[in-house]
This record gives sequence, C-alpha cells and structure tokens, in this order.
Amino acid sequence: MFGSEILDVAIGVMFVFLLVSLIASAVREGIEAWMKSRATHLEQGIRELLHDPRATGLARSLYEHPMVSVLYHGTYEPIDTITWWTTALTRNKKLPSYIPSRNFALALMDMVVRGPVVDAGSSHADSGVISTEQLRSNIGRLGNPAVQRVLLTALDSAQGDLETVQKNIEAWYDAAMERVSGWYKRSTQALLFAIGLAAAAALNVNAITVADYLYREKPAREALVARAQAAVADPNYTQRIGDVRTELEALKLPIGWTGGVPPPRTTTEWLMWIVGLFITGFATTLGAPFWFDLLNRVMVIRSTVKPQEKSPPEASEDRRAKKEAETTATAGAAAPGQVPAARGAQTPLPPPQAAAQPALPQAPPDPEDIDACDVEFVDFTSDEDLPAAQGGAA
Repeated sequence: MFGSEILDVAIGVMFVFLLVSLIASAVREGIEAWMKSRATHLEQGIRELLHDPRATGLARSLYEHPMVSVLYHGTYEPIDTITWWTTALTRNKKLPSYIPSRNFALALMDMVVRGPVVDAGSSHADSGVISTEQLRSNIGRLGNPAVQRVLLTALDSAQGDLETVQKNIEAWYDAAMERVSGWYKRSTQALLFAIGLAAAAALNVNAITVADYLYREKPAREALVARAQAAVADPNYTQRIGDVRTELEALKLPIGWTGGVPPPRTTTEWLMWIVGLFITGFATTLGAPFWFDLLNRVMVIRSTVKPQEKSPPEASEDRRAKKEAETTATAGAAAPGQVPAARGAQTPLPPPQAAAQPALPQAPPDPEDIDACDVEFVDFTSDEDLPAAQGGAA
C-alpha cells in the first residue's frame, strides 16, 4: 500500500502542475499575441543569416520583396539594434511570424537576377530569367560576400539544375530556422518560469505543502486522483482554459491565501515555501502538454498496479494441476503395511461391510494358551533408571 499511496500523491501533484501550466500557457499566449515575439526572433535570425545585423542591406531588401512583404501589413521598419529585451518584446508588431522556405529561396534568387531593389526596371518582362547561368553571372549584385559564397556553393553542388539550387537554398534557410526555434523555445521557457513563479506565489501553490497534504489526507488524495482520471479521459482538456480557476478552487487543497491556509512564520517554513514555489514555477516551464501526457501514462501504470493489490495473481494451470495431484496422492496414501496407490489413480472405495451378526457365546480360554504376549505394558522402569548391581562374582 505504501507504493500505491506514493503513486496517488504523484498523480495529484502532477494534476496541480497541469492546472498551473494551463494558466501560465494562457498568459504566455496572451503576451505573444500582443507583443509578437516570434516575429522578432525570426527577424533576428534572418539578419544573422544574411549577415546584415542592422537590417540596412540584404535583410531589408528581403523583407521588402513582394514574396515576403505579402506576409505582413504595412512597411518594414526595422529596429536599429536588437537586444535581449527587444527580442522578447518587439516594437514592430506587423512582421510575419513565419516565412516559408520557398518564399525565401525564390526572393533571394530573384534579387540576384533582377537586383535587390523593386522598381519598374527590375520588374519589366525583359529584366531576365532566373537560371543557373544568370544566378552565377549576376551574383555580385547582392553586395554581400558571405551570402554570395553560400549561393556559389549551392550552384556548384546543383550541377546546373535550377530546382536543386532552390532546394539547397531552402535547406540553408531551414537549418538557420532550427536555431531560431531554439532561441524562441529558450525565451519561452524563461518567460513561462517567470509567469509560473508569479502564479504560484499569487495562488500560493506550494508543491511541497500539496504533496504533504495529499499523503496525510486519504479522502482528498482519492478525490484528486478521480479528477485527474476524468481529465485524462478528455483529449481536449488542455483547451479548457476557462475552467482552470474553478477546478483549482474545487480541489479543496491547501492553496491560496484564504480558506484557513496559514502563511509561513518561521525561517524553516519560509524556506520550504520558497522552495515549493520554485518547484511549481519550474514545473510550468515544461508546459501543459507535457504534464497531460505524463499524467496519462502514470494513470495507465496505476490501472495495472491497483488490481494486483486488491487480489493476488492466480496460480498457473501447471501449479494448480500439481497441487491437485499432490492432494489426491495425500488423500489416497496407503496405511502402514499397504502398497500405496499409483499417482493419479483413483482411490478405491472401501468394500461394503457385511451386515452385523449377533455375537455367539465363546468358551473361556485355556490357561495354558495364555502367554501374556499380548499384554500391553504401560508403566515400566528403563535400564538407565535401575539401581547399580551389588555383590556378584569377584
């Protein structure tokens, strides 16, 4: 039972982490919709990819190209210097959060052949045709040696195939976007930790206090496990953000600053409170989908552990057959002086007893026939208890 109690406590704590993560994710998405941090990370990645950190050359031309400018409204107004703060909270909210690799490759090849500036001359029908020969001969128009070297490598490996050149440029862009995704993920986790820590402090969700309470209170533990089981049964549970606050209040856990939850007083209580809040804040960085999936897996494990605790596993057929055979052999064991029955053979039934006959009078026994061999001795003295012999032959 000790293992099942620990498992139920873990399920309850994970369910609380899921609810707090849903709150933090909702706040994070609201900040993202307002500040457009994905767009800023993308812009920073393109600046570094095109070796234009101030967005005054090739990066600006790319964003102003019709293949990219169609993805956002208004004009491109780059920030002169991108810092960690402007990366997380951008001022330019109109930029696209995603640029397809095909749009990037076609825009870059078009700027090589027709020039980075979009005007009437470069947009004329006689301005040129995109081909491997035109790309190689006009590559100097970019005015960016680093990017020109990348395009020349893409041309050389394509062996005259324009489609392969485009795929090479797309692969170069996708590799850079993987690094941008890593930037965004790290910044999102940092922001989720800050939001989760703030939510844990505001709601007083102490992971240590919750775990201790669930371990001591069996009714609360069982009720929380039941709610967690109902949650994992709903695949759309992570989308029900509006019910999270109601769910937390209905749990009747030692959370919040009201309802009889005492605030920390001693130094040890303050230390445990801070550690518990940091655990809750760190748990929110993993995200609500992580806790929902983990909770689902643990509930499957619990469903396999609980039945074994309620009823022990049945013996196998071979063991039961062997036990029945031994029982039969024991029941049919022969009495002393008789041949035991063969294993597996049926125990013969005793022969039917004859009907009782009336006793006939018998003659008294002859005194000479009595030899006392059938007399049973009850009280006798052993050889060790006899007194020592005295006298005798010298």
